[in-house]
Amino acid sequence: MTHYETLLTQREGGVATVTINRPKVLNALSQQVIEELHRVLDDQSFTRDLRVMILAGAGEKSFVAGADIAAMRGLTPHEAAEFARLGQSLSLRLEASPFITIAKVQGFALGGGCELAMSCDIVIAAEKALFGQPEVDLGLIPGFGGTQRLARRVGLPLALEVLCGGRKLNGREAQQLGLVSQVTTAEDLDAYVQNLVKNICKAAPRAVAETKRLARSSMEQPLVHGLAAEASSFATCFAGSEALEGLSAFLEKRPARFTTSE
Repeated sequence: MTHYETLLTQREGGVATVTINRPKVLNALSQQVIEELHRVLDDQSFTRDLRVMILAGAGEKSFVAGADIAAMRGLTPHEAAEFARLGQSLSLRLEASPFITIAKVQGFALGGGCELAMSCDIVIAAEKALFGQPEVDLGLIPGFGGTQRLARRVGLPLALEVLCGGRKLNGREAQQLGLVSQVTTAEDLDAYVQNLVKNICKAAPRAVAETKRLARSSMEQPLVHGLAAEASSFATCFAGSEALEGLSAFLEKRPARFTTSE
């Protein structure tokens, strides 16, 4: 398995866990962290036939507390643009991946941490998690997609309150406002995520990947175009073995046995 200086990686079957391992700086996102996350996605031996990737932060205090401010201070405008593009491209790759990505959030998810969580398909948070985008307090703006994704998640007025007014959202608030899909106690966070992963992995792999693709694309196109794409994909399902197995299992009153390739 590839060695990373800032990440811990683990894979069991179709499930991978990638942990940002910088607890002394609350798992702050440096350029090295982002580059190593890109390397994880590049590693086909690690991602081949992957069903779920869980993103987490080391320790109990933080998922990701933000970008690495000490490292950012000396950036030139050109270097800052390259750093922003590096983070943005990571987010786009996570969104486009065929597997489901889950952000498991405990503690701080601020700045780049909030942006990283929003890049994931599903965000599960402890009730004491804290989400926010405090970049304006540093004379900056979010650079990894926060100005774009937050409004899509929670609506423009609240997004501007978070982005410009310094509002922080705990796990319960974030769930109520649509930033988080489920909130648990800190003690139940791992168990909830594992049960969710189990349910995803029981489903048909290609069907899950195609459902993710269609749902993601629905945010960027007119409804009529999305419906046409859905109908086409629905028809394609019947040419594959997954539908045959799933429908047969239902009629035979047995669990479906899906494979990861056809």
